[in-house]
Amino acid sequence: MTDPTTASTRTYQVTGMTCQHCVNAVTEEVSGVPGVTAVRVDLERGELAVTSSTDVERSALAAAVDEAGYTLV
Repeated sequence: MTDPTTASTRTYQVTGMTCQHCVNAVTEEVSGVPGVTAVRVDLERGELAVTSSTDVERSALAAAVDEAGYTLV
């Protein structure tokens, strides 16, 4: 379990998402990035909130979002 005192959450914009399938695809891919402990996607706002226990490189998140078929802005 993640120690809440060391976890941090960052929010990013994602383009191209239009439905719940998009949300599921982004959530699945980003959840697989090492260090990521929680993922929340807001379809209406096009936002991706990532909670991590370590410093996760933006490039790793961008690659995961790209793998899902979308773009991290």
